[in-house]
Amino acid sequence: MKVEKEMHLVEDLHQPQEKPTRDGYGDGLLFLCETNPNVVVLDADLAKSTRTVWVRDKYPERFIDMGISEQDMLGTAGGLSLGGKIPFVSTYGVFVAGRAWDQIRTTVCYGGLNVKIGGAHGGISVGPDGATHQSLEEIPLMRVLPGMTVIAPTDCHETKKATLWAAEYTGPVYLRFGREAVPIITTEKTPFTVGKAETYRQGDDCAIVACGTLVWLALLASDELEKEGIQCRVINNHTIKPIDKKTLAKAARECGCMVTAEEHSIFGGLGGAVAEVICQEHPVPLRIIGIEDRFGESGEPWELMEEFGMSKDNIKKKVKEVLKMKKK
Repeated sequence: MKVEKEMHLVEDLHQPQEKPTRDGYGDGLLFLCETNPNVVVLDADLAKSTRTVWVRDKYPERFIDMGISEQDMLGTAGGLSLGGKIPFVSTYGVFVAGRAWDQIRTTVCYGGLNVKIGGAHGGISVGPDGATHQSLEEIPLMRVLPGMTVIAPTDCHETKKATLWAAEYTGPVYLRFGREAVPIITTEKTPFTVGKAETYRQGDDCAIVACGTLVWLALLASDELEKEGIQCRVINNHTIKPIDKKTLAKAARECGCMVTAEEHSIFGGLGGAVAEVICQEHPVPLRIIGIEDRFGESGEPWELMEEFGMSKDNIKKKVKEVLKMKKK
């Protein structure tokens, strides 16, 4: 597989090691509690699932379990931030973005408060927990808010880097991460800059823009498409907001068509954000891969990924569709 050497990805992208992205969040919080006396961690009775239990067990004085009270958790975090603390609130993305959206909007964002939000269990790969716990809609709910930064890391290494960055940044941040163990494709040396999309593979036939686990699947799809004579550019767009307009516009100009891929609804997520940029900067044919207009369901994680179109074969299919549109 021909990937950019300076990206420092793992050597074997076809058989990488796996680890949940939420582990990167937990590791990041542990490091912050060791090094930053202002960091405090709040959870809504889901410490084991969000990995904040690691903080609770090692630094109990830096941990607050708010119980199943997401709205109160955001209000408390806002108060802590006004007192000079850097609060990380942690729960499932579907709960924090849904139940506490008013507090995030009016208390945190309107107030310009320095609150960090860890949204766990993002996407369909949550698996057996089912539709009520599978967060497929939170990206547009978060990115529409003025001043909010939205990041969807691809693996545990990126999640840790994003967590550490959030503590240094002044302002509200939403971190989206998943439950299931997923391929680790980056390393500690892999470039990660919030607001900058990274091009992992060059190609001028079609650009595949992905976030989360779909970055790995996009790389696998591009490898197979190359054998058919189709050269795809693969871009890891981990920062949904602020989005990297420059890199996306350049890809549109040089490739002439695009496919986006995300473990999220097709409405308002990465695909919508990319479309907003492209239609204004350099309009080209575009296909959006994501969850169609439906809720999730219970099942084994990778079976659900396949059922809901989150597969390398579907990426290949959409690339070929958009290439036909490009030739017209």
